Amino acid sequence: MSNIESVTLEMIKDAREALKGVAELTPVLSSDKLDPNLSIKAENLQKTGSFKIRGAYNKLRSLSPEEASKGVIACSAGNHAQGVALSATKLGIKSVICMPAGAPIMKVKATRGYGGDVVLVDGNYDDSAKKAQELAKANGYTFAHPFDDPYVIAGQGTIGLEILEQMPDVEQVIVPIGGGGLASGVAVAIKSVRPEVRVIGVQSINVASMFASFGHDEIKTVKDAATIADGIHVLTPGSLTFELIRKYADDIVTVTEDEIAAAIVALMEGPKTVAEGAGAASVAAYLFKKVDTSLKTVSIVSGGNVDITTLERIITKGLQKTGRVTQLTVRLEDNTASLIRFLSLISENGANVLNITHERENAKTEVHSCLVTFTLETLGTDHINAIRECIAANGYLISDT
Repeated sequence: MSNIESVTLEMIKDAREALKGVAELTPVLSSDKLDPNLSIKAENLQKTGSFKIRGAYNKLRSLSPEEASKGVIACSAGNHAQGVALSATKLGIKSVICMPAGAPIMKVKATRGYGGDVVLVDGNYDDSAKKAQELAKANGYTFAHPFDDPYVIAGQGTIGLEILEQMPDVEQVIVPIGGGGLASGVAVAIKSVRPEVRVIGVQSINVASMFASFGHDEIKTVKDAATIADGIHVLTPGSLTFELIRKYADDIVTVTEDEIAAAIVALMEGPKTVAEGAGAASVAAYLFKKVDTSLKTVSIVSGGNVDITTLERIITKGLQKTGRVTQLTVRLEDNTASLIRFLSLISENGANVLNITHERENAKTEVHSCLVTFTLETLGTDHINAIRECIAANGYLISDT
């Protein structure tokens, strides 16, 4: 049996039976505020806050008694860590989890709370993976790979079966991709039952390893870069997942960091649900038209474990991307009357002032003038353009500094 044949529909169906009472049947939610053709598969409402418990539990239940007695080890930015920790605790197995030292604090705390022994590793996911392999060899642990494992892939594929049952008229499914475990499992499930349904993977453009591999028809490693989608921050995709994606997926697209942030905001305002960056990537692909939006689509929101300390910055980015918040800097005379006149102009145009910053010592200003930066709450890009045109028409110079 070749690698690509090691994940079958039968394995996914078997995993689904095993996961009864362990994983939740998460809802498919529609939201007209997002788009009439778009629904979301809310795996952010899954136990541990992400889909990862499906694959983790399916992997751990496959261990022999001898393997289970020695314990398991995993590497993860956070969601797989929690899935393995909780699954191991349920099955009475010791778990050790290697996590990047920069992983969100809430994910580290949650992993420990589910019973996992956390080892923090300097660097990124790939550095954690190397450390986990070293510890597995030294201590006899079974390595529970976060994505490149047939049992893990089969467990994640149960989401595909649920989507087909919950939304029989679905025409397109969008899936976030890091290493490819979720996307490959969902693709195998859906294409095995309904081959006409399109399966589209999506990655952050900052760390698009599967996108690059898919485009070159061979596995590629990409340079490391920062991303708010830490759950799909993987520099090299799996060999098995790559084979499956190449066979079953229709396409892979990328989204920007600002588009992901905007999707997080849209999910909070529309279906009133909180998604982490990786989970919102699939919605970003739809909202920013990286896919065919004429098709009845389900975007898998794969997780909701966003670090609360970074959520405010993400929301601000999302609002800026959609024109809900903007900044503009103008040169004003350095007196109260000048400021009041300008604020009246802003008020007449229906914008709300969130913040004002004066800069009196800028080299480009005259002695009796200053640069004033206004942060405004606006209604969208058309509103911003109208405000800027009105400001210019009244003789004010908008500065780019």
